[in-house]
Amino acid sequence: MDIMNNPTNTYTVPSVSISTARTGASSKANELGMRDMQERAYAKRGEQYLLIKSPPASGKSRALMFIALDKLHHQGLQQAIIVVPERSIGGSFADEPLSEHGFYWDWQVAPQWNLCNAPGADEIRVAKSKVDTVRKFLESTDKVLVCTHATFRFAVEELGIHAFDNRLIAIDEFHHVSSNPDNKLGSQLGAFIARDKVHLVAMTGSYFRGDSEAVLGPADEGKFETVTYTYYEQLNGYQWLKSLEIGYFFYTGSYVDAVTKVLDPQLKTIVHIPNVNARESLKDKEREVNEIMHGLGEWKGVDPVTSFHLIEGKDGRLLKVADLVDDSDLSMRSRVLTALKDSAQKNNRDHVDIIIALGMAKEGFDWIWCEHALTIGYRSSLTEIVQIIGRATRDAVGKERSRFTNLIAEPAAEQSAVA
Repeated sequence: MDIMNNPTNTYTVPSVSISTARTGASSKANELGMRDMQERAYAKRGEQYLLIKSPPASGKSRALMFIALDKLHHQGLQQAIIVVPERSIGGSFADEPLSEHGFYWDWQVAPQWNLCNAPGADEIRVAKSKVDTVRKFLESTDKVLVCTHATFRFAVEELGIHAFDNRLIAIDEFHHVSSNPDNKLGSQLGAFIARDKVHLVAMTGSYFRGDSEAVLGPADEGKFETVTYTYYEQLNGYQWLKSLEIGYFFYTGSYVDAVTKVLDPQLKTIVHIPNVNARESLKDKEREVNEIMHGLGEWKGVDPVTSFHLIEGKDGRLLKVADLVDDSDLSMRSRVLTALKDSAQKNNRDHVDIIIALGMAKEGFDWIWCEHALTIGYRSSLTEIVQIIGRATRDAVGKERSRFTNLIAEPAAEQSAVA
């Protein structure tokens, strides 16, 4: 047990600290530009059904690019369809000049086929509107489409299983699938496997579900070749990250008061506020975001390009805060999402300082500079916890420590609840 010291605030949070070996193995590229996990997955590229179990930040998105390009160029498949749970993850599959690092081809997605860049906050309405675009893609000679799970479900419903024959379907964050008949995506995948006319690549950092349902039935799972890369291999193979600290903190009163004690503005942080139905919630998400920002310093306005809030911190620094909670202004929300997905800013540590989110920025959200995942409210799903911790465990130049802090409202005195 270690104590996680906060250099700016006086408060400390008891935490478990995990030290890494820093061998550099998981971030060292081979002659094709592949890291350890990606090389392991690429070795199985000829499999029709492939399941990649690998932790957040291990490079699953790029591993899929390598595999998909080989299937398109060498295995006779017509097209590749990449399916992600939410639009904010679509940026992980933006164009990549893979040939610059030794690979045979570059990864390119024409703008009209990256459906995750569609404006609007209503995921379901946007997803339904994109079905016709999926149809046009299937009729085209273009090679790659990126869409959400919802868009894919609606497209399969409307166009039929057969419309996707001889194509690669890659499902990111595969734990969203369930063998339960009520899980539509799971049922559709079962139908694809039964028809046996597509290739499937399934990727997940947590091959289990919070509701304890099986992801795949035994018969279907048996058809998948599995690539496993563990969290220990990933963390120990980093070049920069020395330690991961995991801490829990019980508080009394309003959680926004507790946030100001443990949120160090010097650290790149993702704050996940509680669901409105959670005990910790103040039942007013906009007010909660405003109070967190007020605790950081004096609000100075909104950046006209990114729509990040600009806040002068107590140390005089200008903090850039991305609000992913407020969805009252759709154009502003769209600008924030676009700015966070901007591939040109991926390696710019100063692009944003703090991200405040509710249901977003958990799984698949790629912000390598995140040093602190601060989560308010008890989370019953281990999958969700693993995914949130994964936001802070990406390796980046000069980033030696990362931490996960869970703020939980102190239960009543009965010992069982506290435990």
